[in-house]
Amino acid sequence: MNCEAIIPWLDVIRWTDEGLVPVIAQDANSGKVLMLAWMNRQSLQLSVEEGRAVYWSRSRKRLWRKGEESGHVQKIKDIRLDCDNDVILLAVEQLGGIACHTGHERCFYQQLKEKQWVDVESVLKEPVDIYNK
Repeated sequence: MNCEAIIPWLDVIRWTDEGLVPVIAQDANSGKVLMLAWMNRQSLQLSVEEGRAVYWSRSRKRLWRKGEESGHVQKIKDIRLDCDNDVILLAVEQLGGIACHTGHERCFYQQLKEKQWVDVESVLKEPVDIYNK
């Protein structure tokens, strides 16, 4: 019989001093990186239990269920931990096709061109139409 203690899966993660871990959300079908957010232990546990992305909002200092206001929920298809145990990768189905609060498909819509940040992807839906229902 193996007498080694079983390490709970949340304890394997190397949390920041603030108790957070960065999370990359990636479209499960296209492979596009949609956004970067943060999770604490509770939000990661809830994400696993609910099958949808639940993040920790550093600005609001509270749990944030992706899509709670916009309806643009992220259904989790797969969860990965990087080799250093300090970054989570979520493969998600992005409902509504919009991950960014600006109305873009993803948060990474700006590209550096000739030392200037340029919007290279179109807004799919204006934020006023998303959040002022």
